[in-house]
Amino acid sequence: MTPLERLDRYLTGEQGKSPATRSAYLADAQLLLTLAGDTAMENLTPREIRGFVRRMKSQGHDHRSIARRLSAWRGWFKLLVREAGFASNPVEGIKAPRAARKLPRPIGVDEAQGFLEHLDEDDPLARRDRAMYELAYSAGLRVSELVGAELADFRDEGRTLQVLGKGGKSRQVPVGDYARQALDNWLVDRASLVQPGETALFLNQRGRRMSTRAVQLRLAEWSTKLGLADRLHPHRLRHACASHFLQGSQDLRATQELLGHSSIATTQVYTRLDFQHLASVYDAAHPRAHASDDEADT
Repeated sequence: MTPLERLDRYLTGEQGKSPATRSAYLADAQLLLTLAGDTAMENLTPREIRGFVRRMKSQGHDHRSIARRLSAWRGWFKLLVREAGFASNPVEGIKAPRAARKLPRPIGVDEAQGFLEHLDEDDPLARRDRAMYELAYSAGLRVSELVGAELADFRDEGRTLQVLGKGGKSRQVPVGDYARQALDNWLVDRASLVQPGETALFLNQRGRRMSTRAVQLRLAEWSTKLGLADRLHPHRLRHACASHFLQGSQDLRATQELLGHSSIATTQVYTRLDFQHLASVYDAAHPRAHASDDEADT
């Protein structure tokens, strides 16, 4: 009995897989046989399996399909070790490549400032929202840090804020002038809304601490109300703060400290954003960025 026949019998009998599932497993198995070529199944090594992974990746297979195939192959070899006397499972411990990290779509400086300035309405909750989003953009706060902020967290006469970030790590972030002005306006309204004993900086209309979901929904509502092409969410304001700060300072370590990243590798995503910004400006502005149609054909 060939390894493929043994797998088919196992899927049909012991596993009782549906025809569709059985067909998918057999297709993954057939792919392995195709990649192996003249090499017998029992002679495949982890090194060759890793080579197959690299080949699939170079051919455009995404990380999910590669992971699924590795899982199918791993199970197949496990069966062959148990029933066909194979010495080892060469797929054991082999992992699929990580998914490519998606870069956040940056908000332009003008776009961010235009949005914030249009929040200035004669309404206590609008003034609260202006203060929240000015602070998020000014200090690069996560939404959890925003709703977790307390009145007592301000330092240096409101110029800095003590933030409790991921993993219980504390950091001190600067508060820009626009954010401070918006916060001063909100604090007048807060005094008339707050319930006894509530210490949160930002309150809902019942005078209690806001939830992260409420912050997200309010920002989505503002995106619709102001007719923005893309819906905003709190993390995009954090991304905007990071990319604009890095573009202006060119200081990766300071950006890491501002955002509270434990690893600078996490912050380095913004260097790629910065390069994308540079590349788009270059393409649009540099007289030698593109050849003319006549030159391109020569």
